[in-house]
This record gives sequence, structure tokens and C-alpha cells, in this order.
Amino acid sequence: MAENKYITVAYQLFAPMQDNERELIEEATVERPFQFISALGMTLDAFEAQIAPLAPGAEFDIKLSTEEAYGPFVPEAVQKVSADIFKINGKIDSRYIYEGAVVPLQNADGERFNGTITEITEKEITVDLNHPLAGKELNFVGKVIESREATNQEIQDALNVMTGGCSGGCGGCSGGNCGGCDSGSCGEGGCEGGCK
Repeated sequence: MAENKYITVAYQLFAPMQDNERELIEEATVERPFQFISALGMTLDAFEAQIAPLAPGAEFDIKLSTEEAYGPFVPEAVQKVSADIFKINGKIDSRYIYEGAVVPLQNADGERFNGTITEITEKEITVDLNHPLAGKELNFVGKVIESREATNQEIQDALNVMTGGCSGGCGGCSGGNCGGCDSGSCGEGGCEGGCK
């Protein structure tokens, strides 16, 4: 069985653009690093495979193909749904439902997932169920801050977060769902690129 390591990294996440340019997608700083427990499926497999063996202080420049990252963009995953689904008392709350908003959804089987609202009309709302980074190659450039054996409590906290509970360490997460990130790594710029 693989060792469960507690790992924190600071990185900048880039996606290549045309003309050899690259777009900065997010940044996890030393003050607000990305944290995860290895061997729990909390991060992209290809990312973890290259980070886990590194020692604290090691720098990295990891390039992931679309397939290693979030897969190709699937046009069929963009769905039009009735605007009524998002109405409360006959109205859509524009504080939460707007173009570009990421909204939590649930299917008939009780599976939870996120969708991005891409268009709103009076009768229909278009929701993109692709991961926001689907179809992109990713380039993580950064440094390992900490890498050590995880404690039993850290592993338990991570498992609680992954199953929707909070139990003592959810940081700024709402509703007990951190989208698969380790406790405390949620919030601005700390969760997207390395998490499933």
C-alpha cells in the first residue's frame, strides 16, 4: 500500500495559448499553499506521481497533457435546463445564479457535481458540466514546501472532507464540501488545479 504523505506545495498553474504564450490560471502561494494527502485520490494522478517523491524545497515544472489533466472538452456535457430548476419563489437569485457562476448540482442517483452557468434566458439556463480546465494542457511550476508522513488525524480529516463531512478542519468550505481538497486548502486560489 502506498504511503500517505502530507504534502504542501506553492505553484503557479499555466495553460498554453497561441504564439508560445501561456495563461496564468491560478496560484497557490507559500502563505496559502495547496495541501493534500497522497494515495487518497485527492489530486490528479499524474500531478501526484511527480510531486510525491520530491523532498521539501524541491522545485518542479510539471507539464500534463489534456488526458493526464481533466480530459477533453465534451460538447455533450453542455446542457440546457429549465430556468424553473433555479427559481425560488418564482425568481432566480442573481447573487448566486449568473453567467460564470459555478453551482453545485445533484443527479437522480444523488451524485454531487459542479456545473458552470454559461447562458441565462427567461426560460432556459445553459450549464457546462465539463471541468473548467477540461480540454487544456496544464503546466504547474512551483516548489514543495512540506512533505512528510501524514498523521492518522490528517488522513481522517481528509477522508471526512472527501465524503462531504467537515469534522474539525474545513477551513473556509461551505456545506462541508471542499471538492476533494484537504482541510484548509479551500477558498481563493487553493483548490482548483490539483484537485479532482
